[in-house]
Amino acid sequence: MKTTRTIMASAFLSLLSVGVMAKADCTADCQLSKVNQYFDALDTVSYKGSTVADIDALIGLMHDEVKYEHVEYLANFDKPAWRRAFLRNHESGRYDSATNREIRVLRTIPGKNHVAVEYAYGFNQADGSWQRQEPRLAVFGFKEGKISLIRELW
Repeated sequence: MKTTRTIMASAFLSLLSVGVMAKADCTADCQLSKVNQYFDALDTVSYKGSTVADIDALIGLMHDEVKYEHVEYLANFDKPAWRRAFLRNHESGRYDSATNREIRVLRTIPGKNHVAVEYAYGFNQADGSWQRQEPRLAVFGFKEGKISLIRELW
């Protein structure tokens, strides 16, 4: 009986540790993947003909406690307010970019649950090249494998 309890307790602790590991920090590769997913989804939302489903896919990448901050424009949104802002822009027809526009990550500096990202908007040219615009800086935070902070610093 004692052996059975010991085995069951060991099994329980093993399962518990697997659950803890599943919620481990977002590694540098995880961070870069999430940032690229974010910019891909942001591009999709900005294209002419985007839909509310595209907005929801973008917002779905975010942790429930996400904060979006833009220092220059004094933006400070939580997830519901940020979704409403996207919907307002969509309803007013502000998303009308050409599909050759693309945001690209130029450089990153990973940190503990954060990554600094230099990125740029640009346009894919007919010859296959990408013509970038002025680079920008943002800091992304991560919680439970999702984006929990985007702080624009431009």
